[in-house]
Amino acid sequence: MGVDGFEGKQGSSCSWRFLTRRKKVNSHVEDNNNNSHGVQLAKELTIPHLMAIGVGATIGAGVYVLVGTVAREHAGPALPLSFMVAGFAAALSALCYAELASRFPSAGSAYHYAYICLGEGVAWLIGWSLILEYGIGGAAVARGITPNLAALIGGVDNLPAFLSYQHIPGIDIVVDPLAAIMVFIVTWILCTGIKESTVIQSIFTMVNMCALMFVIVVGCYLGFKSGWVGYKLPTGYFPFGIDGVIAGSATAFFAYIGFDAVASTAEEVKNPQKDLPLGIAASLSLCCGFYMIVSIVVVGLVPYYDINPNTPISSAFADNGMQWAAYIINAGAITALCSSLLGGMLPQPRILMAMGRDGLLPPFFSDINEHSYVPVKSTVVTGLASAALAFFMDVSQLAGMVSVGTLLAFTVSAISVLIVRYIPPIEVSLPPSLQEPIDVESMEYVWSHLETFENDAKKKPLVVKEDVSLDYLLIPKNHAIDTFVHNGNRKRIVGYVIAFICLGVFILTFAAASTYFLSSVRFTLCGVGGTLVLSGFVFLTCIDQDDARHKFGKSGGFTCPLVPLLPIICILINSYLLISLGGATWMRVCVWLAFGVIIYVFYGRNHSSLRIKVDDVNYIPSTFLA
Repeated sequence: MGVDGFEGKQGSSCSWRFLTRRKKVNSHVEDNNNNSHGVQLAKELTIPHLMAIGVGATIGAGVYVLVGTVAREHAGPALPLSFMVAGFAAALSALCYAELASRFPSAGSAYHYAYICLGEGVAWLIGWSLILEYGIGGAAVARGITPNLAALIGGVDNLPAFLSYQHIPGIDIVVDPLAAIMVFIVTWILCTGIKESTVIQSIFTMVNMCALMFVIVVGCYLGFKSGWVGYKLPTGYFPFGIDGVIAGSATAFFAYIGFDAVASTAEEVKNPQKDLPLGIAASLSLCCGFYMIVSIVVVGLVPYYDINPNTPISSAFADNGMQWAAYIINAGAITALCSSLLGGMLPQPRILMAMGRDGLLPPFFSDINEHSYVPVKSTVVTGLASAALAFFMDVSQLAGMVSVGTLLAFTVSAISVLIVRYIPPIEVSLPPSLQEPIDVESMEYVWSHLETFENDAKKKPLVVKEDVSLDYLLIPKNHAIDTFVHNGNRKRIVGYVIAFICLGVFILTFAAASTYFLSSVRFTLCGVGGTLVLSGFVFLTCIDQDDARHKFGKSGGFTCPLVPLLPIICILINSYLLISLGGATWMRVCVWLAFGVIIYVFYGRNHSSLRIKVDDVNYIPSTFLA
């Protein structure tokens, strides 16, 4: 058998292996050391900075609107319970994020975790989805600034002509110049440096929190003065029942999206193993506390059915004789939008940088500025795209697409925790000349012994027959084979179990969300899915976690509790929310993902840094050939 024949056979059998090739844990460090300018992201952030980013990105203007919608349509006076349940569900994802951010502190966030644990295909899917999320999310937030500013100064007519809405005749488009201007301002702030932008983020966040504290303190005073009329209704505390509280929590869950922005700054944190988990936990706890207390005040001041769905807080104060409070509340809403815009645009350049660093996007995106130590080029591209969307489009119809990227990232993070604990990918040991970010499952043992056997072959040539497998050729026949085979079987079996859990979750959540199916079909599918999930949970509970997890990534940081129960519940919740987003949203998302697949197939797959190194390793010395 010649070289060509072997390579053809290897190529045909591994034609789809590029989707599962995985990075080494410390690949981002090697990439930084090997970049042409030697410039790295500045390590400037501490816990207060992370809290400012997390709270600022999470508590947007939604709190000034969402409380009215959820109270009127779902929860009634039990609105605080909906926010509490939603906060608990978000905390499950936050705990998974905290462990992964502690183990793999990289700017890529969920994209980086997926690349290490699940492979290049899933990593591209997550990265491309997050680009969509942050792009549309930033445009949607910017579009909300104009009406809030108009309300603060007495109406749209009081805005200068160059800042107010303009209708373009002929194409029936209403442009928003102020939204685009705000995006450009935020882009400039982000380009100045991570510490400078975080300081400004902190100022916006503090003003917003002061406005919410005003709502809480003055609202409590009005509530005690009026007797909390919202809680003295004949319909009781649960007018929509417990089901209404759960349905409200599903809507309120999206109010907690934003803490993942903290994980995206991992490479810029001074002490990531300690500060990242604390920053995520503190941000989420503070947001949950504010949401619950504000909702307690609002539904107590006004009966839930009389709450204004568009301006619930200011209307509640106006009904109690405090019309002037609307100015403070609108000021808080504007600062909340600016803070949310900063926090929403911060992660996307770092995602682009990570993907460019891995070769999946052009290296243009991976450049770090020598003066500000931030990815300025990626930030400018992000700003231009968001400004264009905010200027030309009313992105409210695309708002559902924002949630897809986050929920996919939350789901993949939970799956990654299971992989890290039970089947951590084996680090491949390669010759020094090939030490690059590479960890390919298909090469987990064979190529790590390539040089040793090549030297042996020089002393005693080996004859390879057509029917002899490469594994048989390279693995020595000694006692270590049993251990290796045992470990290999264990990884394969546990991998199938985790895959069956994910399949069971999909079947279960799809059947639960598909109300148009017959009851018998739904119950059958729920039974099948539930059986798969429960069986997988019992199996993982009964076996020991892999000892290699202690050496996989940075050890000594935060560890997610209650594994495997907590990640499985997290996968269930996020999958249900994903399926519940609706067919129209998924059609739009599929168009975006299809566009991403085209880019990956024609560029990312061929320029991936892992592909280059795999091609280097796929050299078979002549001494192995007959």
